[in-house]
Amino acid sequence: MDPGKITAATVRADFNDLAAVLHYTRAAHDLGLWASERALIERFFPDHHAPLLEAGCGAGRVTLGLWALGYRHLTAFDFAEELVDQARSLALERRAGAIRFFHADATDLRHARLVDPPLPAQGEPDAFHVFREEAFGGALFMFNGLMQIPGRGNRRAALGELHRMCRPGAPLLFTTHDRDSSPTERALWRLETRRWIRGEQDPRLVEFGDRYFTDEAGRTFMHLPDRREVLEDLVATGWNHAFDAMRAEVAREHHAVREFSDECRFWAATRGLTVAPENVTP
Repeated sequence: MDPGKITAATVRADFNDLAAVLHYTRAAHDLGLWASERALIERFFPDHHAPLLEAGCGAGRVTLGLWALGYRHLTAFDFAEELVDQARSLALERRAGAIRFFHADATDLRHARLVDPPLPAQGEPDAFHVFREEAFGGALFMFNGLMQIPGRGNRRAALGELHRMCRPGAPLLFTTHDRDSSPTERALWRLETRRWIRGEQDPRLVEFGDRYFTDEAGRTFMHLPDRREVLEDLVATGWNHAFDAMRAEVAREHHAVREFSDECRFWAATRGLTVAPENVTP
C-alpha cells in the first residue's frame, strides 16, 4: 500500500483511541446483544456446548451476551489491546472469567497472545480448548468488524483464518453494511463512482467502497461491499453461503440499538472442506 493509505496500523490506533474505547465500553456494559443478533445466534448456534470463536470482540458486548445466553466455551480476540483489556475486565466483573481473551490480528492468528489465564471453568476442563486449527465449532465476526479491515485481500485472509480455525460444517455469523441497501445509498455511491473515475476520492482510501469518517466513536474506517462481493469472498475462502438479510428483516430493534448502529446486513455461512490454494494464508 502507498504510505498515505489507511492500513491495519491506522485502524488499530483508531480503536485504541480513548474516544473509541469509551464508546465501545459503554455499549458492552449497557447495550448488550441486539434482538437480531440474539435471534440469529440462537438459530445458527443451537449447541451451547460447542467451542465458539469471536473475532473482533472489541470491549466484549457480544462476548458477554453469548455468556448470558449460556454459551460457556468461548474464545474471543481483537487486535486493539485497549478494547480487549476492557472486555477481560467486564468478563471478570460479570463472573465470566472462564472466557479466553486474546490479542490477535484476524488476518494472521498464528501470533495470538493470551491476555490473562482464564479462571477455572466450574469443573469443565474442555472449556479450555486450545487456540488451534479446527478447534472451534463456530465463529462470529459481529458489528461489521470484517469490513473494518482495509484491503479485500486482507479481508479474505481473515475469512481464511476463521476457516482454518473452525471444524468442517461449522457456522460463521457476521455483518456488513451494504452500499445497495437503499435508494439514498445507491445515489451516494453513484456520486462516489464519479469521484473515483476522476481521481478525486479521498487519497487515503484503499479501494472503492471504503469510507473513513469521524463520529462519536472517533475515527472509523469501514468498507461497504455490495452483496456480490461478499458472496465471491465466501466462495474464495471455503465458506458456503447459508443466509443473508438486512437487520430490519430479522427483528425490530430498540431505539438504543438504532442509535448505536446504522442498518446492516447479516450473513451466515458454513465451513466447507477446502479452500482454493491461492486463497490460503501463507
